[in-house]
Amino acid sequence: MQHERTTGRSIATRLGHGLRRTVTAVSLLVAPWPVLGAQDAGAPLPFGIGEELRYQVTAGRWGRVGRGTMSVEGPEDVRGHRALLLRFEVRGRIGPVSVVNRTDSWVTPSPLASLRFSKYERQFIHRRDERVEIFPPDQRWRSHGDVGDAGEAGEAGAAGDGGTTPTDAPLDELSFIYFLRTLPLSLHERHSLSRHFRAERNPVEVTVLGREVITVPAGVFATVVVEMRVKDRRHYDREGVLRLHLTDDRAHVPVRIETAMPVVGTTVLVLESRRDGATTVVGR
Repeated sequence: MQHERTTGRSIATRLGHGLRRTVTAVSLLVAPWPVLGAQDAGAPLPFGIGEELRYQVTAGRWGRVGRGTMSVEGPEDVRGHRALLLRFEVRGRIGPVSVVNRTDSWVTPSPLASLRFSKYERQFIHRRDERVEIFPPDQRWRSHGDVGDAGEAGEAGAAGDGGTTPTDAPLDELSFIYFLRTLPLSLHERHSLSRHFRAERNPVEVTVLGREVITVPAGVFATVVVEMRVKDRRHYDREGVLRLHLTDDRAHVPVRIETAMPVVGTTVLVLESRRDGATTVVGR
């Protein structure tokens, strides 16, 4: 009986790690774009303060396992800069294993560049709490806080770690998804780009695959399908793949986010509800 309980816990732990990695993929497969297609000064961003997107989360044969939220808040002051606060949170459960993943990103609206981000993960016995300060004009970053379990630091770095960024408009793990929404996304475009503040995540391969009409709990949407491939040896053997369905309009709202993970299988976030935010004008 004890063996059965231990085996069940072991399987649940692996599944929990898989779900955590899936959630991480949604935010970590965030990477490097140049300023191509960035909004002109005075032009409105396709998202604004008050926007809230809610998702249902399903994982392989396990079905629905949780809910996620992406939101825009602020403005807040970060070292004298007016910043938008981007938030992404997923809470889920597979059997006895609960997963919490929360990422906050403070960005300037023009150019869209990261000033600070924090990441908190909790899953069974695993915990991770990381905070990073990013200094775009100086092209450097510095982390602080408890990065989590022994052996988990890896490329994420340890408390007090730091380095240089490849650009003076760097992005972090969450802000890239929002930056992607500002681009025109022409069909069949392919990019190999470097914009992530951590050099080891550059470059990311991005392809606009086509258009597709899909149905999700929030309704029926015409979408642009974008695939991202990023080097991520912490969560995959070599790279991770993320597929996004973005509304085929100026807002480019992510209505479906899909990735394949070990153990759990294909994990999908689908839009359940949407609340629009106020217009945010670049340069103001």
